[in-house]
Amino acid sequence: MMDEAESRALLVELARSLFQRGFAVGSAGNISLRAPDGGYLITPTNSSLGRLDAARISKLDEHFKHVSGDKPSKEVFMHRAFYLARPDAGAVVHLHSTMATAIACLADVDVSAPIAMLTPYFVMRVGRTLPIVPYYRPGDPDMEPAITEAARAARAVLLANHGPVVSAATLTDAVYAAEELEEAAKLALLLRSQNTRPLNAAQVDDLLATFG
Repeated sequence: MMDEAESRALLVELARSLFQRGFAVGSAGNISLRAPDGGYLITPTNSSLGRLDAARISKLDEHFKHVSGDKPSKEVFMHRAFYLARPDAGAVVHLHSTMATAIACLADVDVSAPIAMLTPYFVMRVGRTLPIVPYYRPGDPDMEPAITEAARAARAVLLANHGPVVSAATLTDAVYAAEELEEAAKLALLLRSQNTRPLNAAQVDDLLATFG
């Protein structure tokens, strides 16, 4: 298991990579992970994922109270919702990635399954369920119950007109899942007018049984 210094360094490295590849712009997006001591590390409010300082990353205790570092993201509640709903979650990544956000803006998608299961990698990384949580103003803590409810059955959600929130057992896995979600959204948009061949229920079950 990584110590806190290693966790901070990895958060900075992966956040910068996401920023440099256009998964977040400006000060958009936030990332958190469970710290080795039972608390949490989270990116500071109004910080750029491309220019984080490991020493200034916000530290929260096990009750999500700010204890050190810069002021945490105003969307702490979004991360708390996933950690409390999913004890298996070790990290949470929230982005404004273009294609996933585009899906979250469409009026004619199924809010319980807005992206068809077209590839095994989407199923393996994101899971069987990807609901759209209704729109709330960014930073509005009233969205926490809605995210908590959705997260009980889903490792990732789309926030309507806002963007994706993805959880996984480790920070690296959460970033991989966020990347795969963006690619799945891109495929879904490219193929909207085409007759596609999604994976069937048996194929999805096999993937989840094999790769969890």
